[in-house]
Amino acid sequence: MAHAKIEKTNAARLLDRAKIAYELIPYMVDEKHLAATHVAEQLGEPIECVFKTLVLKGDKEGYFVCVVPGDHEVDLKAAARASGNKKVALIPMKELLPTTGYIRGGCCPIGMKKQFPTYIHTTVLNHPFIYISAGVRGLQLKLSPQDLITFVRAKVAPISSSDEAPSEEE
Repeated sequence: MAHAKIEKTNAARLLDRAKIAYELIPYMVDEKHLAATHVAEQLGEPIECVFKTLVLKGDKEGYFVCVVPGDHEVDLKAAARASGNKKVALIPMKELLPTTGYIRGGCCPIGMKKQFPTYIHTTVLNHPFIYISAGVRGLQLKLSPQDLITFVRAKVAPISSSDEAPSEEE
């Protein structure tokens, strides 16, 4: 029985063009559970190496991208410092597709409509490879962190806090 052919995404084609090694890894999507923890479970990988892509908007510098481990949340103050803004916020979900070309659960730092400044959490350097969305739900890119950093011209910065850490409200 032949395996179903995996359709290449725009992000994968861009990596091909740049001659960057990667693997496309499919997983089962649960529309009610789009969290990175579900993706990590489906891949059988530790959550620390499954990164999620979030888009923020700052009061001075405009849109920018944060890529953080799946069990972390973006620290808005740290993201503001890293990006040169005073205040930042996650963009509203309705703005994600028109701004990036991607939907929730399929947002990739590679191949957005426009190249936005990108910041990747410092723990990215602890892994020989990481997983990020390939640009659609149900498909992940497995690649070298250094290749991703170089390709999207990202800055590595302490931009997140672990979910396990108590929040300021608690």
